[in-house]
Amino acid sequence: MITTRNIAERLELSVSTVGRALADDPRISERTKLRVRKAAAEMGYVADRAARMMRGAPSNVVGLVIPDIRNGFYSTIAHELSRTLESRGHQLILSETDDDRMRELRHLTELSASRVAGVLIVPTARPHRESVRLLTPLAHAQLLRRHPALGAQWFGIDDHQVLKESTSHLVAQGHTRIGYVGGAAELPTGSERLRGFRSALKDAGLPEEAGLATLGKPSSVTYGRRAVRLLLDATVPPTALVTGSVQLTLAVLEELESLGVDVPRELSVVGFGDEPGFSWWGPGLTTVRLPVTDMAADCALWLLHRLTTKPLDDTAYTSVLPGSLIVRGSTAPPRATPRRSR
Repeated sequence: MITTRNIAERLELSVSTVGRALADDPRISERTKLRVRKAAAEMGYVADRAARMMRGAPSNVVGLVIPDIRNGFYSTIAHELSRTLESRGHQLILSETDDDRMRELRHLTELSASRVAGVLIVPTARPHRESVRLLTPLAHAQLLRRHPALGAQWFGIDDHQVLKESTSHLVAQGHTRIGYVGGAAELPTGSERLRGFRSALKDAGLPEEAGLATLGKPSSVTYGRRAVRLLLDATVPPTALVTGSVQLTLAVLEELESLGVDVPRELSVVGFGDEPGFSWWGPGLTTVRLPVTDMAADCALWLLHRLTTKPLDDTAYTSVLPGSLIVRGSTAPPRATPRRSR
């Protein structure tokens, strides 16, 4: 491993001069800095960041803690965060919790021990109290989900508005029995989306039983497919379905395809998120387009601002962005003869 001593011996300089040149110390001439950097590059020198941090140099690493990287929603967030942070000299590292609070705690413990510059987190439903303690001294913000114990910095989507708009579109088409496949209500996003679904029915003057809601793990394809079968097997099945997560939307579409359900003739469907394949699935999926990229960019810029603010600015900050309904071919008025259960 090449060290600063090796570079110093090659250039016949002191080790301290080489170290200061690599740290861009103003006491070292530009000519010497150039010589040192050129030699370091030629010799394959890699800085020992841990040692630099022990001498007081700040970390340039930011941790991202999310439930499931397989979800296109989260991978888009990770990509935009990485792109924005990298443009300012910071590096993003990823941790995946699978919505397990103990895995979340283990990841946060390692990030804290590594002395990261900050953490961006999509928290589990009930973060461990030790997770709260670990995050408190760090520059951090919550994404999508908000837990009151984790601070007042939150970047999210108007989940209530998104599901209310989706459901209202189906009501406007004439549907009076609508199924909802969504995430568990113990998650803040799940409860707000369920509230939006029910608000649309209430505002339309429909009875509570007009909505058939099934709730489960938002990233579980197995749950999503089972929920579709459960709804379609009801004594009086729904004439339309609305979904409350990207992964559940994919599961619903897969199950409807396997069952041979004619969309929208037999069943209208409104999805969540606008994945690349949604526009050409079947007749084209009516869905809610989410401002994921804008939300992630805003969050990254906020964190970069906070990292450069001395002292750190602890002012509460909340950013809530709306979604937009994209109408395609998967929704239509219900047919005169209701679809029978399977």
